[in-house]
Amino acid sequence: MNIVNKLTIRHLKQNKRRTLVTIIGVIISVAMVTAVATLGFSFMELMKKQSISTNGEWHVQYRNVTKAQLKAIETDDATKALVVSNDRGYAPLEGGKNENKPYWYIKEYNAAGFKQFPIELLEGRLPKTNHEVVISEEIAKNAKVSYKIGETLTLDVGERVTSDDENSGQPLSQNERLRTEEDTLLEKIIHKKSMNYTIVGVIKRPTWEPTWSPGYTAISYVDESMIGAAEKTTATVVLKKVDSSIYKHAEELAKENKIESISYNNSLLRYYGVTNNDGLRNTLLSLSVIIMVVIIIGSVSLIYNAFAISVSERARHLGMLSSVGATKWQKQNSVFFEGMIIGLISIPIGIICGIAGIGITFMFINSMIKDVLGITQRLTLIVTTLSLLTACLVSILTIFISTYLPARKASKISAIDAIRQTTDVKLSGKAVKTSKFVRRLFGIEAEIGLKNLKRNKRRYQATVFSLVISIVLFLSVSAFTSNMRRSVELSQDGLNYDIQVYMGTEDAQKVDRLTNSISKLPNITEYNVTRELSVSSWIDEKNMAKELQEIVQADKSVLKNGKYPYYIQIYALNEQSLKTYAEAVGINYEQLTKLDQMTAIVNDTVTFEDEKAKKIVETKAFHSEVGQKLELIYTDWDTKKETDLSPVKIVALTDKRPMGVHSAMVGGINIIVSEQVFHKLTNDAMSKDIQSRLNLNSTNPLATQQAIEEMKERNIYVQNVYQNRQNSEQMIMLMSIFTYGFIALITLISIANIFNTISTSISLRKREFAMLKSVGMTPNGFNKMINYESVFYGIKSLLYGLPISIVIMYLIYRSMMSSFSYGFTLPWMSILCVILAVFIIVSAAMLYSSSKVKKENIIDALKQENI
Repeated sequence: MNIVNKLTIRHLKQNKRRTLVTIIGVIISVAMVTAVATLGFSFMELMKKQSISTNGEWHVQYRNVTKAQLKAIETDDATKALVVSNDRGYAPLEGGKNENKPYWYIKEYNAAGFKQFPIELLEGRLPKTNHEVVISEEIAKNAKVSYKIGETLTLDVGERVTSDDENSGQPLSQNERLRTEEDTLLEKIIHKKSMNYTIVGVIKRPTWEPTWSPGYTAISYVDESMIGAAEKTTATVVLKKVDSSIYKHAEELAKENKIESISYNNSLLRYYGVTNNDGLRNTLLSLSVIIMVVIIIGSVSLIYNAFAISVSERARHLGMLSSVGATKWQKQNSVFFEGMIIGLISIPIGIICGIAGIGITFMFINSMIKDVLGITQRLTLIVTTLSLLTACLVSILTIFISTYLPARKASKISAIDAIRQTTDVKLSGKAVKTSKFVRRLFGIEAEIGLKNLKRNKRRYQATVFSLVISIVLFLSVSAFTSNMRRSVELSQDGLNYDIQVYMGTEDAQKVDRLTNSISKLPNITEYNVTRELSVSSWIDEKNMAKELQEIVQADKSVLKNGKYPYYIQIYALNEQSLKTYAEAVGINYEQLTKLDQMTAIVNDTVTFEDEKAKKIVETKAFHSEVGQKLELIYTDWDTKKETDLSPVKIVALTDKRPMGVHSAMVGGINIIVSEQVFHKLTNDAMSKDIQSRLNLNSTNPLATQQAIEEMKERNIYVQNVYQNRQNSEQMIMLMSIFTYGFIALITLISIANIFNTISTSISLRKREFAMLKSVGMTPNGFNKMINYESVFYGIKSLLYGLPISIVIMYLIYRSMMSSFSYGFTLPWMSILCVILAVFIIVSAAMLYSSSKVKKENIIDALKQENI
């Protein structure tokens, strides 16, 4: 080790407090990087496991393949496992008590399918031949039909198709509810084939079976070697390697073997970071880059300040090295060597602290995730070589960047300047000149404070830089969080209920009776009733959605007298639900019940998926103002007769929708009215087109559904969307945990950064403060000076920080526009919090640091050179 490095180590030991502060700063930075990397990998692994537990582990699916095509898929180099499956068909379930679920649904898998798909065996064993079957527990629970293991079933299995006049012969799947009208069944089973099965086990209801499906799942076995040459089947593939090349490879394989139908398990693939959506890929890539840049900037700012202040302290030490012959290269290497020593100590400790911190966090949130969200998988700590390498490389890079500028500065320090300490403090009159306005408005203390900042320009700039970085970090991550939540909410279907009971065009008395009966069931936490009628309205061109205006510009023939035909969905809410909704929207409920001037709330914002652009779009479907009237037209589609309804006055325009009301599409809007207004708008002739729905939230949706079905009411359909809703809530909550945890981390880093910078700056000014006290500055005057300095710091940092933050927030917003489309808005609440926080934190840091300086003896402080 050369003499310069030995002196560097000696200096680090002599200035233990400064060395410790620098080490702690680097440890915090490394811990942040490690925690973010580990949290990201762990979060993605959790979502993979959850997706597999719900939908099975598979990547590509080929439908309607022949035996020859199946062989080609099986022998493909990319195939790790091949699942062969058949939708054998439907058969009548004898003795079933659930009229909405009258069938068996027979599904067949090979041995690999039982491993790759979530089939949970409750008792017995899995099938080994195509004459054995496992049945769903729901047959006993819901259909009230009892079967024992060992019993033999003889079923007439066939294809389920429509039987009504308009769509006769159309195939129906498990995702489509039983088709009936009044007491007439509008579907049938064709191509029946008698099959004998022996029951060998009972399984839990499969997660892929919707609660509204008409068939109870029974799973049998398929032997791929027994498949006929002309028989069609489904091949589901688990790949050896999952990356972005799977889409091209699958398409090439399908093209070579003339396979027409391909699908992908996108819900699982996206957690591998793989997608065939270019917009989504660009969104993920740009967001990753932005977040990584934010992390590196935060780390660099934290570490840079520590090293910059260290070099400032060591100015005299480096000057003395120059005076005895140290070269620029040796002085520069001295700072790099200091960074290396700090890194060797801090990086391992920081990695351990980051992993330990995330591990402890997981211990606390796992129970919450499981209980609140119903996630079956645990959030486990995933520490990969890649995450550790990422943390190490980012940390080394940040330490190098942080030491580079101080090292260059150190190499340029001359012996005379360093010993005289003239590099940091500027004493020219022009440099410290202040406005007379400052003195007149705030007094001599403010002027001295401002002159102090200008005299110590580099320390002042370092502190302002630290504050600016903190503001930018906080607002950038807040914007990232807000945009991610917005995108997740848009990508979900907006489901805000667990169960929907469709009651069709039943009369009001029956709807009221059913509502009273169902709402009294146990586990119901919330409900509302919606009565719906589809009407239309002619909307002025200037009030149309911009998407429609573009169409109109290309073809004016779609207009009639300068107006465009909109479809309007009128929703009437029951009294209590409307009161709650009106309060949420911010209007008086009484306004909606007046019949002398009928009023409505208009949902002017719609969300839809643009298939052409491959993005989810949120847009204003209707541009209007409160107080305007909406003309409504009812069309009887049997007679084609149009009836003008009474116009309704718009009392509110909102993007909030009540429970059970889905978004309209472009060219349509939803309006919400009271029952009183709805009754006045409609008449008996329209009753055949008025649909009634009961929307429920329940603590036990499956039990609630079963209780409703046991009422054996005719012409009602129960749709349980709890699982879909739960999936969307899980995603939003987990995203919130990830992003708000990140915000908390960034906030702590920012506060630590500010405290570190300001306290060090104040400590380095001990001699300066002692000089001011020695010429008569009172404690009260000293406090005023410190307070004004805090204000100057805050104002200057906000003048720089807010515009930079807005630019970065807009860049984050633009990166989301590859997959989504919605308006850009500033997070005013976050900006207000930042403005308050800056002044509070700066003031607290200044007061804390100055309180220590006050205790210093003037003579000792004037003589002191090191902290």
